[in-house]
Amino acid sequence: MSEDVALGGSTTERTETTADRSAVVLIGLLLIAAFVMILNETILSVALPTLMTDLDITAGTAQWLTSGFLLTMATVIPTTGYILQRFTLRSVYITAMSLFAAGTLLAALAPGFEVLLTARIVQASGTALMVPLLMTTILNVIPEHSRGRTMGLVAIVISVAPAIGPTTSGLILQSLSWRAMFWIVLPIAVGALVLGGLFVRNVTEPRPSHLDFISVPLSALGFGGIVYGLSSIGESAGGHAPVPPWVPLVVGVVALALFVVRQLKLAGRGQALLDLRTFAVGPFRLAIMMMAGFMLTLFGALIILPLYLQNVLGKDVLTTGLVLLPGGLVMGLLAPFVGALFDKFGARPLVLPGTVAVSAGTWLLTTLDAGSSLWMVIAAHVVLSTGIAFGLTPLMTSALGSLGPELYSHGSATVSTIQQVAGAAGTALFITLMTRGTESAIADGSDPLQAGADGVHTAFLVAGCLSIVLIVAAVLVRGPKQATMASGAPDEHSPNSVETEETADHQPKGV
Repeated sequence: MSEDVALGGSTTERTETTADRSAVVLIGLLLIAAFVMILNETILSVALPTLMTDLDITAGTAQWLTSGFLLTMATVIPTTGYILQRFTLRSVYITAMSLFAAGTLLAALAPGFEVLLTARIVQASGTALMVPLLMTTILNVIPEHSRGRTMGLVAIVISVAPAIGPTTSGLILQSLSWRAMFWIVLPIAVGALVLGGLFVRNVTEPRPSHLDFISVPLSALGFGGIVYGLSSIGESAGGHAPVPPWVPLVVGVVALALFVVRQLKLAGRGQALLDLRTFAVGPFRLAIMMMAGFMLTLFGALIILPLYLQNVLGKDVLTTGLVLLPGGLVMGLLAPFVGALFDKFGARPLVLPGTVAVSAGTWLLTTLDAGSSLWMVIAAHVVLSTGIAFGLTPLMTSALGSLGPELYSHGSATVSTIQQVAGAAGTALFITLMTRGTESAIADGSDPLQAGADGVHTAFLVAGCLSIVLIVAAVLVRGPKQATMASGAPDEHSPNSVETEETADHQPKGV
């Protein structure tokens, strides 16, 4: 023992230090890969007007290049609970990056809309594997009292990457074609694939698992039908919807109900595709519902604002991207800071003011018209982004931290699924509301610019009403009875969970 001390510490201490460094490298690589992949969710939003002209498609059709990406993720992510249990972390990472790189290459070469949409679906399939993989790895290698800081970095990936997607595409489109967005991303994706082969290690033990082949199509029909139905409402306003909107909506609701019933039945046998026993935990349930509202608002704003800036205010793609940049930077700068505050104070002191800021930013966006200044748009977007930064990290960390280790993979998959469905629904819903509002204003005799502004107002007005519901939900989030001790050792009232009127003791049976 004395020899160990003389050498600078015990063998155990040196081993733990090496393990800590290895975990940092692993999570760092996963964060970078996930950031690049999720950046692609919204990278086409500024390019939509250009794509509508080049590919001769409507706004309702063009938005599927974003909605289709999100919806594919929502369809694939429920299977990741099975995938992460059945296969090694390394093999899942390599598969995810290979799919993403292949989709990126196909998108760069796409001759038309159909091939481009297919490429986006392939990209999304890889991205869908990466997000739950990142969260599950963090839950397995990061101590509970430090998860808030790490989840703050995950929040950068989930919220900031989509937020700066429009800025990135604006900078590229200023002097290059839309295909350049994919050619630039491709070498980064290939590089991440190579580095993963060198540095990614396994931190979980694969075990036999069951994949229910009935649940997969039910999930796809459920989530896909609802989002497609919302999109069809907007397309039907212009006479472009191939089927009445109520048809996919009804199919989606029925399929989703059957999916839920089947998961509850299979959960008792440990064979659920997505173990919904996570929703039996009150803190998880509340956090998930609020996160859905945050993501719906975020993605809705990111799809509407570029169209408003270009079609109503007449700004170019570079200006559009730069206008949206401050909001993205604010989220990026605040996310780690908010994570550290969560580790110290818990969720409620952050979530409540966060929802108030989201509401304030949304209502400011309802005042935009054909003569609004760019500074007004920037200010409203920054306020909205600040609110999302203060709410998303605590809610995500609380949701996953309230589960037992045996539900980590399913909890991660559920969180990611709800985020993507909410994002896809927000994109479709905001486009629908904007289209309806614009058509109504034109019918009343407004000129095209004013009609476009009226459509934007309609979309944000509905979002403003939703933000009031978020504030009410935030009031139900109860703060911890005691703060974490200064030493960082968690006590029985650890702030790493959201407490509702239903106590955190409501764990699901069998867990």
